[in-house]
Amino acid sequence: MLKGRKILLGVTGGIAAYKAATIIRLFVREGAEVKVVMTPLAKEFITPLTLATLSKNPILVDFFDPEDGRWNSHVDLAMWADLYLIAPATANTMGKMAAGIADNLLLTSYLSARCPVFIAPAMDLDMLAHPATVRNMEVLRSFGNHIIEPGTGELASGLSGKGRMAEPETIVEEIKAFLSKKKISDLPLRGKRVIVNAGPTVEPIDPVRFISNYSSGRMGIALADRAAEMGAEVTLVLGPVSVRP
Repeated sequence: MLKGRKILLGVTGGIAAYKAATIIRLFVREGAEVKVVMTPLAKEFITPLTLATLSKNPILVDFFDPEDGRWNSHVDLAMWADLYLIAPATANTMGKMAAGIADNLLLTSYLSARCPVFIAPAMDLDMLAHPATVRNMEVLRSFGNHIIEPGTGELASGLSGKGRMAEPETIVEEIKAFLSKKKISDLPLRGKRVIVNAGPTVEPIDPVRFISNYSSGRMGIALADRAAEMGAEVTLVLGPVSVRP
């Protein structure tokens, strides 16, 4: 599905930058060609050498190559890419993207991009919930960008809540699903509405006890995903499960 695709990966300065290595590995395994552009601060979290080794391409950080003064063209990068993924995307970078600020190579490449852009935010829960961040994400969506929602769990600050960058596997699956979308005429369930009930049910006996089961929800989620891929409007009623639709 990703074979032959050209993917530009933008890495910003957040602790989740280490996950960029796994993202690159997954893309390459699927047959994609990956180029990486980093912000200067991102180098503090993961080395360009690591990402260059995995992507098999030089890592771009500055507008000019410090060795020979060669210009790293943000226009050429943007025109090369079939898809631009920014992961992790910090609050700072998203704010600049929403405002049209271009003070590094990653941002100038974004402003030149004509391909689909996916953004995977990563930050502390209070930063994510701040009205400025919420507004910036709404602005980015209005530009046609695709936001990959962050997950909930333990954060680098020691707090727990929403703000963890989506796992690399989830990010790659979302991009694969986007790139595999068929033409409207090829969607046999277009116009149909489907409801799927999945996962364990809980029936109370009294205020303390209940009857449940060990359903993983995998079968129902797979059916819901497939129905959505075939064009249906799907409502998924999901019990407490660990599998993500």
